[in-house]
Amino acid sequence: MAADKDLIVKRTIYAGTKSVPFKDGTKVHFHFQTRLCNDEKTLLDDSRQMGEGKPLDLVLGKKFKLEVWEAILQKMSVNEVAQFTVDKSLVMQYPFVSKTLRDIHRPKGERKSHCCAMTLQNEGVGYNDLNDFLKNPTNLEFTMEILKVEQPENYERETWQLDEEERIQLIPKLKEQGNEEYKNKNYAKAADLYAKAVGMLEQLMIKEKPHDVEWNDLNNQKNPILLNFAQCKLSEGDYYAVIEHCTTVLNSDKDNVKAYFRRAKAHVGAWNVDEARKDFNKVMELDKSLTSLIRKEIAKLEKLIKEKDSEDKGKYGKLFVN
Repeated sequence: MAADKDLIVKRTIYAGTKSVPFKDGTKVHFHFQTRLCNDEKTLLDDSRQMGEGKPLDLVLGKKFKLEVWEAILQKMSVNEVAQFTVDKSLVMQYPFVSKTLRDIHRPKGERKSHCCAMTLQNEGVGYNDLNDFLKNPTNLEFTMEILKVEQPENYERETWQLDEEERIQLIPKLKEQGNEEYKNKNYAKAADLYAKAVGMLEQLMIKEKPHDVEWNDLNNQKNPILLNFAQCKLSEGDYYAVIEHCTTVLNSDKDNVKAYFRRAKAHVGAWNVDEARKDFNKVMELDKSLTSLIRKEIAKLEKLIKEKDSEDKGKYGKLFVN
């Protein structure tokens, strides 16, 4: 790409303030304008006019669909504004990139979910100016402004940027962070950290055959974190989520005491009385040392049942009073 000097022509508009190294994993935050190289310099896109006008970020070396953007951004410095005239042969993917960026800010019902060959031939990409470009390609002019550059070691990478080994190392750290947030009663933040760890484990499990040794090892790591997530949801009063996730754990670990106990508490909250009793009794069956605690929980449940029955009788009695 760098050798095609005649295919990319740069004009500096405002000099930058800081030169930085670029490498795979570098994240570049930038604004852009795209114009056709015609007499009118027709504007196709302006990042400042898209949605809330936030800058884009691009991670180098991740096979971005429009490769030329990676090339031209690396010819710039921080806070520089530059204009690049790029040969049409290097921008044939632009309509598809533009469509994706525009669709992000449209209601879901108005978006075209995909562009297969037949749809592309008959309907185009859903935008007339981009369809015209596909039919009559021309050189494009990109005005780029780099706002910030972050090296991979200086920012928290998204899950998709991590390789398998990095994910494996991050999972216990996320669990520990979640534990700290839970101790500080930041239940929502703790739940997010646990959910991220569970998501990573599930991505790794997809690659393994269910119930093989590797799959079981990953699932054994997942279950305690999923139970921690369920405890956060219990603290937030999201009882049906607790029931769902505890049941998931019990599907692979049928004697998990914590799963039965937390599901029992959730059943009480959701007022599934019979199910709550069954799960409390199962806890006592599996762990005799918890008998005293569980009997107290059952006593609380029986008290709630009596109170609710009394309350219901009062409500129904009024229906028959003259």
